[in-house]
Amino acid sequence: MIEATEKKEENMKERFITELKSSERDMSGLIQAMEEGGFFTAPCSGAHHLSKEGGLLEHSLNVLDYARKLNAAFGNPVKEESIIVTALLHDLGKMGDHGKPNYVEKILKSGQRSEAEPYTTNKDLKYIDHEIRSLMIAERYIRLSEEEEQAILLHNGLYGTFKYEIQGKETPLYMILHFADLWCSRVVEE
Repeated sequence: MIEATEKKEENMKERFITELKSSERDMSGLIQAMEEGGFFTAPCSGAHHLSKEGGLLEHSLNVLDYARKLNAAFGNPVKEESIIVTALLHDLGKMGDHGKPNYVEKILKSGQRSEAEPYTTNKDLKYIDHEIRSLMIAERYIRLSEEEEQAILLHNGLYGTFKYEIQGKETPLYMILHFADLWCSRVVEE
């Protein structure tokens, strides 16, 4: 069973890297930073959707799959490269930064790991909204378009820090990323 799980995780990682490299941009430095920063093994949340090792990788691929479906359903108004880049990098900041993970195991006073909330935010990492951290990390290595920056920064819509800034400024890329992320985190994923 462990071997099958490891194989699935390795296949997801290979798929992620292949998808990201399909961009016309040189992703090698970013992929190296993601490897070193623990992106491929990080949980997606502390206690909600995909709060498990490798959850962030799984979530990012799920968002890509649903973003592609939405883009196709709407007549492909957004370039495939922008769908790939924003879907795969929208939660990049959740891996952490400066050599520190964003999430660490939540250990109870008893010394046992919490089953209900397996991870907690790392208090050793200075707090920055993950949307902002995602942009900061990505743009150390690649150039994002203005529309891609906006989509990543505002992808949580009315559920995020920037809920009032997006109203009336929505773009097709933002809407596709937001709805794909929302659908995955609220419906598809445990």
